[in-house]
Amino acid sequence: MRNAALAYAESQRDAFLTQLFDFLRIPSVSTQPAHRPDIERAARWLADHMRAIGLTRAEVLPTTGHPVVYGEWLEAGPQAETILIYGHYDVQPPDPLDQWLSPPFEPQVRDDNLYARGAADDKGQLFIHLKAVESYLKGAGRLPVNVKFILEGEEESGSGGLEAFVRAERDRLQATAILVSDSPMPSPQQPALLYALRGLTYMEVTVQGPDHDLHSGSYGGAVRNPAEALCGVLARLKDEEGHITIPGFYDRVRPLEAEEREALARLPFTEARFLQETGVPAPWGEAGYTVLEQITARPTLEINGLVSGYTGPGSKTIIPATAAAKVSMRLVPDQDPEEIARLFTEHVARLMPPQVRATIETRHTAWPVLIDRHAPAMEAAARALEAVFGAPPVYTREGGTIPIVATFQRQLGAPVVLMGFGLPDDNLHAPNEKFHLPNFYRGIAASIHFLAEMGALRTG
Repeated sequence: MRNAALAYAESQRDAFLTQLFDFLRIPSVSTQPAHRPDIERAARWLADHMRAIGLTRAEVLPTTGHPVVYGEWLEAGPQAETILIYGHYDVQPPDPLDQWLSPPFEPQVRDDNLYARGAADDKGQLFIHLKAVESYLKGAGRLPVNVKFILEGEEESGSGGLEAFVRAERDRLQATAILVSDSPMPSPQQPALLYALRGLTYMEVTVQGPDHDLHSGSYGGAVRNPAEALCGVLARLKDEEGHITIPGFYDRVRPLEAEEREALARLPFTEARFLQETGVPAPWGEAGYTVLEQITARPTLEINGLVSGYTGPGSKTIIPATAAAKVSMRLVPDQDPEEIARLFTEHVARLMPPQVRATIETRHTAWPVLIDRHAPAMEAAARALEAVFGAPPVYTREGGTIPIVATFQRQLGAPVVLMGFGLPDDNLHAPNEKFHLPNFYRGIAASIHFLAEMGALRTG
């Protein structure tokens, strides 16, 4: 079956690319209400496409937010492995439009790269697995495993409806392994498997001083400025070496094993490239850790936004009535995001001077993820990637957060395989987003091999 599927995929390259173009032309921006009809159109397009490639069931299901598209083929039988494949069909806004070299929703190929919003994040990557399944069903007549798809429409806006959907549909979504492609590999020649994702605690602090803006000449010196108070508190959340000072913050942090540090050190990462990507003159961060460890395997605290007073043209001499800051903390295993929110709240409240009033709110939380690198599904993915790329995958940590992965772990209890085919320079969330087309085709082949390897687990 594997060889027949691979042959079909090779013969259908042009058709697969044309279909992906059609999918990318739908401006399914989940964060903007004006695009809700496009979100719904993309969901219907996916359901229709699932039926066309041979899935026995495909439907658009409502959530409290944007709809989920669910599809399945379960003809391999109850004794076969069942793979749940996740992806998201929503995309980021394309702004600023004037920086795109071609229209963001009119796909264009230049130098082996496909340019369009959503090309790599995540339409192109989820489409890989639809095409792998099609290659089995059309080329071999059947799959070696049972397959389920869950494709969401609001990953870029927080996945607000998906967690409740997964809890409610736990029985429907049961699987022996979960496959996710929404991440990069270090280079076109070097495949990768992610085994850890950071979690998130996102807080907002609002400080109220006087009940209205005051004349800074008439009242200055006798009224505590809420902007000063807030900045003073924020400045005390880290020391000069980047160590977070919140009591208890590091208590549950799982230390990096020597094996992990050695594996991270072998990755094709250089400080020079990091400086080029960021535009900063020098790195800075927690002492005792490399830059790569800092951005993937250590917890963080960052001020994401800071607002107070008059910021328009010219001058306006006031003591502002309020000041506000948004603060995010990326978490590592085994930190509890709710506990971190509590520790942050208590510490900020202790530091806040008594001449102002503070409101501290939790806006969003997500659990960190740690995956067993030696799980059978991970080993099957490693064999599949090596068969296609001619090199074994490296095992990496990702500094970002994919909240639904933790939800899958906690609700479904199945191992998750994070097998991404993007590249570090794909311009995710930025103008001129791209997907390297050789990775699209190799990704289809790797997915075909993975399904075959998973099928062999029961028969081998």
